[in-house]
Amino acid sequence: MKTLRILVPIDFSTGSDAALEMATSLARDSGGSLILVHAEIIPLSASGGEYLYAVSEPPTEELLAKLNAIVLPDSHVPVERRLLAGDPADVIIRLAKSEDVDMIVMGTHGRRGLTRLLMGSVAEAVVRAAPCPVLTVKQPQHVASAK
Repeated sequence: MKTLRILVPIDFSTGSDAALEMATSLARDSGGSLILVHAEIIPLSASGGEYLYAVSEPPTEELLAKLNAIVLPDSHVPVERRLLAGDPADVIIRLAKSEDVDMIVMGTHGRRGLTRLLMGSVAEAVVRAAPCPVLTVKQPQHVASAK
């Protein structure tokens, strides 16, 4: 099996926890490595009827601490951590291209109806535009039913 470089988007949800478990297993079995990324959303500001992206600030210490505190299910798997600013789907796709990753493993929220219409689907956007295979991992059923 080929050594895999796997990108794992982290949004600190149970869905990304499930994706991290799957990605860790794949990396361990292939002798590969992980890149964990969290995309800090840049707030939009309105100016004269137009929306402008606000100038991004340095990554917040709280998010960076949270990302660094993530413990892998297997401590022997090499891992890099990145905190980037921007639209999550764009950040994931750009990083996958620039790091020449072999696969993206990401969780899904399973949103439907109005919530999906308003919020969109990061996973769907990544699947459509990613330069590599994307494995989506559904939120565990017992967690989804509790909501």
